[in-house]
Amino acid sequence: MVINSKLPDVGTTIFAVMSKMANDHDALNLSQGFPEFPIAKELVELASKYMREGYNQYAPMPGVPSLLESIAGSIEKKYGLQLDPQAEVTVCAGATEAIYATLTAIVSSGDEVILFDPAYDCYDPTIRLNGGIPVHLTLKQPAFSIDWDEVEESITPRTKVIMINTPHNPSGSILTSHDLLKLQSIVEKHGLIVLSDEVYEHIIFGQEHESVLKYEALRKRSVAIYSFGKTFHATGWKSGYVIAPESITEEIRKIHQFLVFGVNTPIQYALAEFIRDEKNLSSISEMYERKRDIFQQAVASSRFDIVPCHGTYFQLLSYKQISDLDDLTMAEKLTKEHKIASIPISVFYNNGRDDKVLRFCFAKNQDTLEKAGEILCKI
Repeated sequence: MVINSKLPDVGTTIFAVMSKMANDHDALNLSQGFPEFPIAKELVELASKYMREGYNQYAPMPGVPSLLESIAGSIEKKYGLQLDPQAEVTVCAGATEAIYATLTAIVSSGDEVILFDPAYDCYDPTIRLNGGIPVHLTLKQPAFSIDWDEVEESITPRTKVIMINTPHNPSGSILTSHDLLKLQSIVEKHGLIVLSDEVYEHIIFGQEHESVLKYEALRKRSVAIYSFGKTFHATGWKSGYVIAPESITEEIRKIHQFLVFGVNTPIQYALAEFIRDEKNLSSISEMYERKRDIFQQAVASSRFDIVPCHGTYFQLLSYKQISDLDDLTMAEKLTKEHKIASIPISVFYNNGRDDKVLRFCFAKNQDTLEKAGEILCKI
């Protein structure tokens, strides 16, 4: 039997590859972005409670009403924005499904989608699977910032969508109010749609998160995607949500219903109750900032150069002063010989650009971070 692959150039994701390598070589796994500490006991108890009470059958396709309402309430507290929870909020099986459903809903054959490298690895394949044309622009170093003049010059009559990610994985950079205002001006001028990946909105250090939802004209042309898994370090729950204008939400739900139909029912009820208490959201950034600082202090005396990190739970380290190896080979060497696993940043570039930078996840316990620092300081 012969199957013509729709993604002939796509193999197993680097995250799975490096995690397996870490397991095979008994290495500290700071590659794949999953926390090693437990989620809140109260949230676990809520999930268990709803399971025991019989909330174990299919949830409504858009999400259970109480969770839609809790999400809308949280957004109103943050941005003063009143959403229609039944028409503008959709619960998805994680942000990856949300991104897939959104791009499938709005991208047609020949549509161009502007995205910024280094970019998360699901963006480009999803665009291509829907017949779209990815237009890769490169974030400007050292700040991993967007050149908005370059964006404007890249727009053609076929441009349909601009994708942004803030806080940004893998760099840890963030967009500012200036960036969002420039984006707003561009999409209004050219009639474009924005897909805003904001899954690390609650993991931002010393600054406020700039969401597309804060800017009225931008919000009307934007789809914003969020992740409960990232927020509550429960990545295995695969739960997130999409906020979009009603007309776009209607199209996203047409795709969502045939991907997963509904999302885990008792987890939705647990999340609905949990996020009503603002304290369950307010301390997340502070916790991760402490972990970032612990990791940075642990590697401060190493030969690695620390790239500034303003959000997410990832830290980039440059090894330009250590080795001329390409980053994939360097990541493999560190895993096999030094027993610490990371992610090579070249995999986030469409052209495989290699800046001799590795990504380390600091969503770990303090002893793990300190042990990682000891290893890296010996290299």
